[in-house]
Amino acid sequence: MLYAVRIKVTGRVQGVGFRPFIFNLSKKYNINGTVQNNLEGVIIHAEGSRDLIASMIDHIHSRPPQLAKIREIIVDENQPSFFKEFIIVPSNRSGHAEPLIPADAGICNDCLNDMREEDNRRFRYPFTNCTQCGPRYSIIRGLPYDRPQTAMDKFHMCISCQEEYENPSNRRHHAQPVCCPNCGPELILYDLNKKPVKTNQKAIQEASSLLSNGKILSIKGIGGYHLACDAHNEKAINEIRIRKNRPQRPMAIMAKSLETAKKYCQLTEKEAEMLKSPEMPIVVLRKKESCELPDLLSPGLSTIGVMLPYSPLHYLLFENSNLECIVLTSSNPSGLPLHFKEDPGILSDYVLTHNRPILHPVDDSVIQVNQDGEITFLRRSRGFIPDVFTSALPLNHILALGGNQKNAFAAGKGHSIYMGPHIGDLDNEEMLQHYENQVNHYKSWLGLKEEFIAVDSHPSYLVNKSASRFKGTVIKVQHHHAHHVSCMADNNLHEPCFGLILDGTGYGDDGHIWGFELLYGSAASYERLGHLTYSPLPGGEKSVMEPWRNAAGMIVHFWPSHGKDLAIKLFPQKAREINIIENMVNKKINSPLAGTCGRLFDAVSAILGICQTSTYEGEAAIKLSDYIYRPHSANCKPYPFKLIKNKGEPYQLDFSPMIYKIIQEYFESVPPAAIIQRFHQTVVSASVNLILSKADERPDYNRQIVFSGGSFQNLFLAQELSRHLQGKGFSVYTHKKVPCHDGGLSLGQLMIAAQQTKAKEEKRR
Repeated sequence: MLYAVRIKVTGRVQGVGFRPFIFNLSKKYNINGTVQNNLEGVIIHAEGSRDLIASMIDHIHSRPPQLAKIREIIVDENQPSFFKEFIIVPSNRSGHAEPLIPADAGICNDCLNDMREEDNRRFRYPFTNCTQCGPRYSIIRGLPYDRPQTAMDKFHMCISCQEEYENPSNRRHHAQPVCCPNCGPELILYDLNKKPVKTNQKAIQEASSLLSNGKILSIKGIGGYHLACDAHNEKAINEIRIRKNRPQRPMAIMAKSLETAKKYCQLTEKEAEMLKSPEMPIVVLRKKESCELPDLLSPGLSTIGVMLPYSPLHYLLFENSNLECIVLTSSNPSGLPLHFKEDPGILSDYVLTHNRPILHPVDDSVIQVNQDGEITFLRRSRGFIPDVFTSALPLNHILALGGNQKNAFAAGKGHSIYMGPHIGDLDNEEMLQHYENQVNHYKSWLGLKEEFIAVDSHPSYLVNKSASRFKGTVIKVQHHHAHHVSCMADNNLHEPCFGLILDGTGYGDDGHIWGFELLYGSAASYERLGHLTYSPLPGGEKSVMEPWRNAAGMIVHFWPSHGKDLAIKLFPQKAREINIIENMVNKKINSPLAGTCGRLFDAVSAILGICQTSTYEGEAAIKLSDYIYRPHSANCKPYPFKLIKNKGEPYQLDFSPMIYKIIQEYFESVPPAAIIQRFHQTVVSASVNLILSKADERPDYNRQIVFSGGSFQNLFLAQELSRHLQGKGFSVYTHKKVPCHDGGLSLGQLMIAAQQTKAKEEKRR
């Protein structure tokens, strides 16, 4: 008896070779019918024996295409149509627009082999791709994902490519970006005067030669333009730093191969796996002691960001030269949007570009791997965007704007959460306009008409200006509550739990600056159980950029009688400014009160002379934390601290005894690595003491805890705190799919807004 079913597969199932995969399964399991894309996902009508259809469905579940991420498979019995074969039918724009948009993927080995075979028509062709690799998100104009809806619509396939595209047994069957030298995009190399120098293969050869000879090139990649130079050429690296106004911030490199990366860096099995994954992110690796790469690449750090070639063009640049590693950093001046439409070439000597448009800019993703092999996102973008999270809460028509730093927005559709790409710091109108353009793209894709807009409660965030430009009811969300709920959502937690939020800056409910918070709650509400004692930030934002001011403000505040003398002894060249700072602190002039983990790390970094003026966000804390991996004394006993317990108020951690002891040891020339090791242990010990004190006081509270906030990029803190708390019976959860810093903030904002709208709806009923 003929059995028929309708199968709906949702998730990331478009642009990943899913329809040809199903077509080939139909032959394997002797099934007739159809497969089609629509706005919901992939729809399959299958006719055959009941057992063979069940086997095919099991195959889809257990062995989908490499790039596919199946969310759900729904099977319903159907009436047979008595098909005589299995066919791929044209896409249909019907259905509910809740699909997963495919992500860009690094070149696969099969395409790499095509490029290396001299008798292959794609020999050395820099736009080679198939259903398992190549651009996706960056070239999509609309859904469903078909060639007319992409940036490839103007490139008409030649006869050979058309045959591949239409052949169900070919791996380029329905590969929307498919092309070859006869019908696809072309390369062109321009000089400083925008004069064409070379095209296609000659452009690649010339570009490789220029890089080898110390020139700086702007290269159009998958999601935007990169500045590139020889990673061993200190003069060229320094010139990029000058041109980008990026004096200290680490720059990533692209290594020719995994073997090259191993030559310079220590690699775990998981780090190697991530370097070679389809997403091909930048992986932060620890340099070997024998590493011969210039320190100028990551000044003051024992780590460096490394990626492998992820586009055909990258491979060709290496294969036409003797280069082992190249610097690859965004070509825009610091603080301005990513160049993706065209690069004016103001920072480079030459521009290597092509005529395939980039519709959606996307930066390189950055990850690090902890000792347990777990991934932490530092930047979630190319390759991982736009993966979708799901929630039991209805999220329809909620837009979460995210924060001002490391921004990434989020949009709710049905029960799906669509996280936007890494945008960056929204410090000017150019960045804000770039941000709004990306939000509008998502709204268009999803058919989203925002009814509610979740924003940070900070009154001065530039990103919140966008709330008035979008439509909808504004819901203000406290910064650290959003961090707390972001980590809960990341781990699919719903019941109230503890949250330790170690962060740089967030606007508090009392008008002060929070950032070292012990919370308890969920998306519905939260309670502040404890925090760091407040100290003044003389000059406000200026103290963030100049950590020595932050340190001086703390010292003058904690020791009024002799703090000024201590500060001048630490920073003798700043005596005049310290006199002014003392006056500002005493008279409470432009000195907002702050209690944040980031500022605590900044102060210690400045006191020890590691970083007194920051040139990029978090520099002082990052350089301080790097010492934890350097040789140090065996004395890891924590410094003294105070836990202040006032009835009816949140507990307070007072680290002033520790700071005083650190200053004494600095004057006694105790090695910085030894001081920094004890400092880290003190932060861990004090945090554990605070958490256990509150947990003992509230035995009815759930002994689960989430860690969030930018300071948890410090893997040592996360690992040590986890070890101590797990030993005391806590279940500890850290971020898995979104960054712990403000790049994950919008996920928490969205969930809190959804909970509030649900509660209001229930009240109306």
